[in-house]
Amino acid sequence: MLWTIVGVLLVLWILGFMFEIAGGLIHILLVVGVILVIWNLIKGKAAGRG
Repeated sequence: MLWTIVGVLLVLWILGFMFEIAGGLIHILLVVGVILVIWNLIKGKAAGRG
């Protein structure tokens, strides 16, 4: 589910560059998505060590 959200955000980000529609909002959402992906990767690795 997380990867689906990331994919949708990337598509919207690219469309935002092409058509300049809600570019600022899409950039904020993309940054939030990247932070969530990094958080899940770190959390997953930390859980695997236990």
